[in-house]
Amino acid sequence: MATNIEWKAKARDFDRQQKLARQLTGNLAIVLQQRDTFFVVPEGRLKLRQLSENEGDLIFYRREDIAGAKASHFLAAKTRHPNEVRQIFADRLGVIGEVIKTRRLYLAGQSRLHFDSVEGLGHFIEVEVVLREGQSHEEGHAVARELQVKLGVATEDLIGVAYLDLLLQGNTRN
Repeated sequence: MATNIEWKAKARDFDRQQKLARQLTGNLAIVLQQRDTFFVVPEGRLKLRQLSENEGDLIFYRREDIAGAKASHFLAAKTRHPNEVRQIFADRLGVIGEVIKTRRLYLAGQSRLHFDSVEGLGHFIEVEVVLREGQSHEEGHAVARELQVKLGVATEDLIGVAYLDLLLQGNTRN
């Protein structure tokens, strides 16, 4: 399994924080429309991320539900038939729920900076530090902390759960 060190936070000032990301990366965002369908599994999470009618990713992951940086262990497989894959897994496993979002992606070295507008929830920032082969979790945590500071994310804005959990808990706009 691959490993990321990641954190997620409510965006206190979405536009200003995106400007900081642009300054940090020197790039404009890649804009992605995503529909994540989560399936019932006995452990971890299994989701299908649909990017278009003929592009998607099936992703299984495990991570702790804690606010702040944490390890996320995952496996991912691309599909050119996301609608069919969704139907098969929905019929066989059941669907927990869906998350629909517009993601603005900035790439910064080994890190992915996500600025997410999530339907029914509001604006969030998520950082994934993709660990290199042989790189320690501690090194990944250090990169994640540095990005938290550079993006102006306060500790109290960090959240420990997935967007799906927030939607299922009935949390609304941040």
